[in-house]
Amino acid sequence: MTALYWIPAIIYMAGIFTVSSIPDLGPLPGDVSDKSWHGLVYAGLGMTMLYGLARGAAERVTLGRALLAVALATAYGVTDEIHQSFVPGRQAEVADVVADALGAVAGVAAAALAAVWWRDQPSRSGSRDAS
Repeated sequence: MTALYWIPAIIYMAGIFTVSSIPDLGPLPGDVSDKSWHGLVYAGLGMTMLYGLARGAAERVTLGRALLAVALATAYGVTDEIHQSFVPGRQAEVADVVADALGAVAGVAAAALAAVWWRDQPSRSGSRDAS
């Protein structure tokens, strides 16, 4: 069932929505900047989006699916900033969306490179000689 591959992305987005609903998060752990956290979180979202689009198969990771995963994660970042604009003590920032997009690019690129590496393993290809 194809919908099952989207469960990680849906859970991930629910987590982002929940954290974005908190009026005052206070200082972030490890003295990491807000923009760095955005990048890290959206790298993970981009990966889960690519997983859903590729239906969990490295063989289905394509440039088109990778670009769509970045676009979907970034679009969710935009909606999250709009959501935050309604949360007392929070505000929407274009710089956050930029950090989200850059994080999504990094996460999707890492996942796509891992998929290419996985596909190229001799044990994964029936057409390669194992000698």
